[in-house]
Amino acid sequence: MRKRSHRVALCIVGAAAFTLAGCREEQVDAQAFPDLDSCRAAAQTGGTDFSTADCDAAFAEAQQIHLESAPRYDSLEVCEEQHGEGACGSEQQVSGGGGMGSIFMPLLAGYLIGNMLGRGMPAAQPLYRGSDGRFTNATGTTAYSGNTGRTQLSPSQFNRPPTTIGKPPMTKTTVTSRGGFGNSATGRSVGT
Repeated sequence: MRKRSHRVALCIVGAAAFTLAGCREEQVDAQAFPDLDSCRAAAQTGGTDFSTADCDAAFAEAQQIHLESAPRYDSLEVCEEQHGEGACGSEQQVSGGGGMGSIFMPLLAGYLIGNMLGRGMPAAQPLYRGSDGRFTNATGTTAYSGNTGRTQLSPSQFNRPPTTIGKPPMTKTTVTSRGGFGNSATGRSVGT
């Protein structure tokens, strides 16, 4: 009787491990670029799995997400505290004329492009410089060590963030109360 219960326990443990492994979200290949030209150059030299057309489409998507979902601040000072000196501009400057002059946003510091199988085209996310020199996505949920290199990410990292258009901009008080933009971010390395 003892041997049988030992075998049953091993089978249950093995099945549980297999089930848990099956529940883990698959990773997708992703690459970060500081700008569109870097992606195009890598595509032309075979340094990436993406074509120049993929680079163009992903960059356009990242720019659109940037305009819709970038963090917005009530002053240049608060924005630069979160993203670094010279890394912010007015909403009018960043969006090319639209928006209000009293709202400030971080400048696009690069973008992530991910090979989303079954979607037909790569997905993208904008990257912003943080005050610590690292880079983060629009929601501030994940920090990356750089804005160049390859990595594997969860497909959820490419979910479209909520819009910040028309929402009250973050103030010094709201940023302080949440511990800063991206304070709850998880660290991740983007390497080659």
